[in-house]
Amino acid sequence: MIRIQQLKLPIDHTRQQLLQKIARMLKKKPEEILEYQIRRKSIDARKKQEFSFVYTVDVKIKQEAAVLKRNRNSQISQAQDVMYQFPDSFKGKSLKHSPAVIGSGPAGLFCAYLLAEHGYSPVILERGKPIEERTRQVEQFWQDNVLNFKSNVQFGEGGAGTFSDGKLNTLVKDVKGRNRKVLDIFIQHGAPKSIAYESKPHIGTDILREVIKSMRNQIKAWGGTYYFDTCVTELEFSEDKLSALLCQDQETQRIFRLETELAVLAIGHSARDTFEMLNRKGFSMEAKSFAVGLRVEHPQSMINVIQYGAEAASKLPAASYKVTANLENGRGVYSFCMCPGGYVVNASSEEGRLAVNGMSYSKRDGKNANSAIIVTVTPKDFPGEGPLAGVEFQRNLETKAYQLGSGKIPQQLFQDFETGTISKSFDSFSSEVKGQHTFAPLHTLFSQEIRASFCEGMHQFARHLPDFDRGDAILSGVESRTSSPVRICRNEFFESNKRGVYPCGEGAGYAGGIMSAAMDGMKVAEAIAANYKNT
Repeated sequence: MIRIQQLKLPIDHTRQQLLQKIARMLKKKPEEILEYQIRRKSIDARKKQEFSFVYTVDVKIKQEAAVLKRNRNSQISQAQDVMYQFPDSFKGKSLKHSPAVIGSGPAGLFCAYLLAEHGYSPVILERGKPIEERTRQVEQFWQDNVLNFKSNVQFGEGGAGTFSDGKLNTLVKDVKGRNRKVLDIFIQHGAPKSIAYESKPHIGTDILREVIKSMRNQIKAWGGTYYFDTCVTELEFSEDKLSALLCQDQETQRIFRLETELAVLAIGHSARDTFEMLNRKGFSMEAKSFAVGLRVEHPQSMINVIQYGAEAASKLPAASYKVTANLENGRGVYSFCMCPGGYVVNASSEEGRLAVNGMSYSKRDGKNANSAIIVTVTPKDFPGEGPLAGVEFQRNLETKAYQLGSGKIPQQLFQDFETGTISKSFDSFSSEVKGQHTFAPLHTLFSQEIRASFCEGMHQFARHLPDFDRGDAILSGVESRTSSPVRICRNEFFESNKRGVYPCGEGAGYAGGIMSAAMDGMKVAEAIAANYKNT
């Protein structure tokens, strides 16, 4: 096929106009275009009065070689895509038992999907509930503030990303075609086809739930087995190689033994009890840097006008933003998990501790935009030493946040956060929040340096996004689960220092978001297939 890049059209163009533009570029009539596929679509917002959509399209036409030879336009070339290839699964050692995948977030889900597709019949162990029941429990928690510690926003089928914006963009360099493969699998199971070409694709938490359920059903049809409400409490080794997992049924408390010589640790960034068990078992682990901060809400209409201008704001999708600042004190401040038209959500998972996150539905039609504005922290900030020092740092913040709000999400207006005053009411707009919330002295949550860094970052961002530091911007805390505070070390073959155990995804410290976690799960599945037969 022929690829045309940088094809611009007004934001209100029709499909016929797109076809006509393709034909003109190739010096052909529209009826001579046999087929075209949109490979990328983005918004050019550099000139507020001249908005346009920018396309990359692949075109099927007769006598392609001759058309390419005649065209000297640098925008036109031969389409060259890397097709994803899974390793040959008939080489290597034989397995006595099915491989186990611990965790069903994006990393575990895609690892299990590929293993099942290629005949490995994986066993998936998930401490939380299936997505249908998990969704009901989470929504009930947001109403009554009674937390289920075993199945919540962090734990359960789909992982923490299920209750998020469902963003599918990533900065991971992809030369193997894994990114496209992830998107294709999502589309196959019900995601919008547009995620294959949008520059900033997202699914939305409502659609993502259905996609995950469909993928689960496919894994089971291929021979995979699911154990929900099942927490892995111990790993057994024979001659320094994995031999079995001890698993606890969360409902009955029954312990059972699952024999396996391979286990994928796709445990997520909040499996703190599992981190502790792995540390006791002598796994090579280390504390890693991450970031903490607060969710910040602005009216979505304000962000739309800033990004698009007043005239185009109503014609385009809910606008997003990305802001960063490097401060003189050496800390970075940046936005994370920005949710256009979204909601702040209570994302707690432990008794007496509180954490927040952001979430959008597929339509992104909430009244507010929210993003985590976070400040980098390093092991130098953590209490004590050792691989779990970052976990302790998180827990200390979450305990304090819980106490500040008496179990509810603590909130404060930005102007009051700066001056150290407890807010009395919202000002020109109200919070869009899932979960009970209350005004509290959030300014006492962090150290003085982190608090000052947060405020400085807000003011710097206002240079690029006017009024970003408005006094009535709504802050909610604490955003502490931005990434794993631990890295479980692995070698070039994706295996830990304990043979047969494969650390994987965000919880193991190798990803940050749905796409990078899914791609890391694919890499681990590939590593297993390269060394073990599927029969």
